[in-house]
Amino acid sequence: MEINKILLYFCISLFLTGCFQSTAMVGPAITLASTGNVSQAGIAYFTNQAVQKETGMSTAHYISSILEEKKTTKKNVTMDEDFITLVNANFEKTRKKLLLQNQSIILK
Repeated sequence: MEINKILLYFCISLFLTGCFQSTAMVGPAITLASTGNVSQAGIAYFTNQAVQKETGMSTAHYISSILEEKKTTKKNVTMDEDFITLVNANFEKTRKKLLLQNQSIILK
């Protein structure tokens, strides 16, 4: 029983410290263990292998690199658009406040 505890703590420490490398087999193994669907786990495994063979990266790295590229290009475009929208909104608010001040001065 003591050996089982030690083995369990060792496995948990591998996962929590980041020493555990994510390979193409971990995802399908978890899918198989949780759902029991062998075909789904097999498709996931062979898809991961095909992506790794074509790109040289694991599926997670490949998807994260694509998302990072989109994020940086989109960030530059939206930042400019957001800045213009913010300036226009503040311009309109200031204009309305000035018009209201002028009207109140005229009415006095």
